[in-house]
Amino acid sequence: MSDARAAVVERAAAAIIERTRLTPDFPEPGVLFRDLTPVLCHSDSLGVVAEAIASLGGEADLYAALEARGFLLGAAAAVAGGGGVLPLRKPGKLPGTGTDALLVQGYQLEYGSASLELQPADVGKGARVVVVDDVLATGGTAAAAVELVRRAGGVVTAVVVAMELAALGGRARIPADVPIHALTTVD
Repeated sequence: MSDARAAVVERAAAAIIERTRLTPDFPEPGVLFRDLTPVLCHSDSLGVVAEAIASLGGEADLYAALEARGFLLGAAAAVAGGGGVLPLRKPGKLPGTGTDALLVQGYQLEYGSASLELQPADVGKGARVVVVDDVLATGGTAAAAVELVRRAGGVVTAVVVAMELAALGGRARIPADVPIHALTTVD
């Protein structure tokens, strides 16, 4: 990693650590929710986090932004990195029928199950795609995103997250051929 890129990542990590809000028992008892909203609310921290995500993701045509906080980081990283934003949505949020049918991928969370949808026409064959989210926990969301992008014909160049919850082992769920970058890691 170049000195300039390492400095950006270090500044982003410091902003995340300083501004992340901890909310116990959300969304259910026993879960310690790490809320990056305060990071997003400050232009200096949002800017450096976006720059770091774009830097770690490498050259990209698209930033696959995972609903919901991933949308914010993915859009900012796309601006910083010069790519477009590819929204991966929760069910029922995207139109798509017939020849424009949506791709759907289910996954497990640490506290339930869910699915993501993608409009495949938005991904060009061979498009270089960076998957962006706020937190890598159990890895289900990121793994589903990688699968959706691949099914749509894209090439996932990296998964980049603001924070990884290492104790939940999510990294192991991401395909081995996809680089994973976390700006910060906590246990």
